[in-house]
Amino acid sequence: MCGRYALGVRMAFVRRRLEEQGLQVDEAPSDDDVRETYNFAPGNFGAVYRADIYPSGHNEEQPEDDDTTSPAQNNATEKDEQTHPQLKYKIQSMKWGLVPFWTKRKPDYGSMMRTINCRSDSLAEDRGMWTSMKRRKRCVVVCQGFYEWLKKGPGGKERVPHFVKRKDGELMLFAGLWDCVSYEGEDEQLYTYTVITTSSNAYLKFLHDRMPVILEPNSEAMKIWLDPNRTTWSKELQSVLKPYEGELECYPVPKEVGKVGNNSPDFIVPKKTEPGVKVEGDGIADQNIVENEDDPRPMRESEWSEDNAPKPAAGTKRERTPEGPEEVADEGMKRPKTEPLTPSSKMASEHNLASKQQTTPVGKKMRSATHNEKPTKKVNAKKADGSQPITKFFST
Repeated sequence: MCGRYALGVRMAFVRRRLEEQGLQVDEAPSDDDVRETYNFAPGNFGAVYRADIYPSGHNEEQPEDDDTTSPAQNNATEKDEQTHPQLKYKIQSMKWGLVPFWTKRKPDYGSMMRTINCRSDSLAEDRGMWTSMKRRKRCVVVCQGFYEWLKKGPGGKERVPHFVKRKDGELMLFAGLWDCVSYEGEDEQLYTYTVITTSSNAYLKFLHDRMPVILEPNSEAMKIWLDPNRTTWSKELQSVLKPYEGELECYPVPKEVGKVGNNSPDFIVPKKTEPGVKVEGDGIADQNIVENEDDPRPMRESEWSEDNAPKPAAGTKRERTPEGPEEVADEGMKRPKTEPLTPSSKMASEHNLASKQQTTPVGKKMRSATHNEKPTKKVNAKKADGSQPITKFFST
């Protein structure tokens, strides 16, 4: 499946890069219309590339049977329309989580999560909710790569996020479907999309059994998929939906990506093990974060908890034992000021005074945790006459 991906680039860059790869882009949204984030989750507005065949949306129901037009009529129509000078392609801002055009009320979050992906094998038969979309509303979803969680440990309790991208670093293009809906009593049109998934290729089998359908830019397969004149589902269209045969790169990334609200460019670079951080198994830093309620993937409660909150990745801070009464007070430790000397400190004292004249030190100086030098002993010298109590000079 595909439940999270990265899109941390501006639309101006996306448009320029697609045009450099030979794709026609007649229109593109502004940067503010598309969520620019390295942690793109369902419900956000993403970048979708499609043929601009329905300028103001298309809510018409499609024919119930693909055989309403003969192959000869269909081919003739395709030849005429393929050379039509007004055919345009655009990048459009759409919400991830497809809502069919016949929906009357806004679906809840759970219902939306069921349509963020569409299985390729569910499109083979000419029935089901995807029928109208697969005939006329095919698109390409633009991103930098996607995330998948590797299950480790007993029962797969530990989940390690991995990022998958093209090895050449180019934008990744998913095969998708889109639709447009207007809820009952509302005039506003909402465009939504889904990502089509297929079986994983040999490279990603270790990670998950499914992966998004990835298309090569301006390839024959992509042209077939985006051709608006192909309104009949065919074996040729179905053959486009296969595991990716190009080179990919996959590596573990920080677990902080598991929380939807987090966003960092570090999420798409390989995870580095920091000094002082416990490392297990394949060298992945042992860090956890609090479970995110918006994460679309089912997780066990014991997997993410506040008890396993992430620890700082920087160097380990060493604790230093307080060395004086002032530091003891700063540390918030309750210690009486008249703490008696220990037997060992009495034996080490050079001046062992009588118990009646001995003054108890305010606080015991502890050994330093960062230095090996011995602590200086406090010497309780006999007070001079000038420092004696005034009552000493009066006879009793």
